[in-house]
Amino acid sequence: MRIGYSCWGFLGSGVTDTPDGGRSHRRTLVDGLIAAGHEIVFLQANRDLTEAGTDLTATYRWDDGLPEIDALFLEWRWPIPGRNTTACGTDGHTCDLHRQQELLDHYTHRHAVRTVLWDKDRQLPADDPLRTAGHVQVCEPALHPSPGAVSLLFPVADDALDQAHPGALAAHGRPLPLVYVGNQYDRDTAFGEYFAPAAAQLPHQVAGKWSDTARWPEVNFTGRIPFDEVAPLYRSAVATVLLAPDRYARSGQFTQRLFESVLAGCLPLAPHTLRGAEAVVPRELVVTGAADVVATVTALTRIAGSQAHADLIARCIDHLDPFRLTRQLRTLTAALAGTCIPPLLIEGARA
Repeated sequence: MRIGYSCWGFLGSGVTDTPDGGRSHRRTLVDGLIAAGHEIVFLQANRDLTEAGTDLTATYRWDDGLPEIDALFLEWRWPIPGRNTTACGTDGHTCDLHRQQELLDHYTHRHAVRTVLWDKDRQLPADDPLRTAGHVQVCEPALHPSPGAVSLLFPVADDALDQAHPGALAAHGRPLPLVYVGNQYDRDTAFGEYFAPAAAQLPHQVAGKWSDTARWPEVNFTGRIPFDEVAPLYRSAVATVLLAPDRYARSGQFTQRLFESVLAGCLPLAPHTLRGAEAVVPRELVVTGAADVVATVTALTRIAGSQAHADLIARCIDHLDPFRLTRQLRTLTAALAGTCIPPLLIEGARA
């Protein structure tokens, strides 16, 4: 199958000043599709080349036209005022939204090409006509997707899970008890309830774009870091907290921060308000508030480097099984072909 792939992001490390979390899993998914025999043509701008100076054209194909394809796969883009809603050519304009509409008009609406829409940020309106089009399948990276949508979780390479070494991860020096990597976007409530009060009592670091921080003078905000520095930062820390916007929490959507931290041996604490938390982390890492975060991190710091620490990391890795690339490929392949999509069967996902 020739798949037209629309995404506004990078396959490589990209640039520092970008919110593109897809770098942690996009290439994993694309390479998995190619290994399964599919042909991929990228239909948005080659940002790896034009912005990051990384030439991947010997490995992947980009096309700014409207080539023949068998299916269209969209990492859904939405209006961002002052950025992609402005006129083409104006300062600060990005053409992702205009290009997405061009692709929808040509492939989905005019030629009824099978279309899979991956609503990674839960921005597609509930009443959007695309949700009811017979040749369109909406996917969401959530344990409990919207009515009519199916779960397509952020994928982790099988080899990354199978080759992770809990003992080596536990033995790694971890001078930082608590860390958070990620941007502020719609996370103020969770941050104020779970992280900031704990940060006042523990050595910590917050890396990411946080522009409104005056209410948390006790927090050490260090700004965005290059993508290649994310894993080393996690490897320096005992634990992190999975902070999520309410729309993620209600649907059981867990971002790439979960597996990025686990595969670096940084234990993820999941607020109990995240639906299905016990499906993706061990029960003892589910926390009820900042005091629980402090108590849990303190206890984890005491066992750092021990066999108990290694065993807990191993259980966290086991909990990542639902995110395996092979499982996501089964879902996506069925969605692209318009065949029966296998159900998401995850222990604890109904919680």
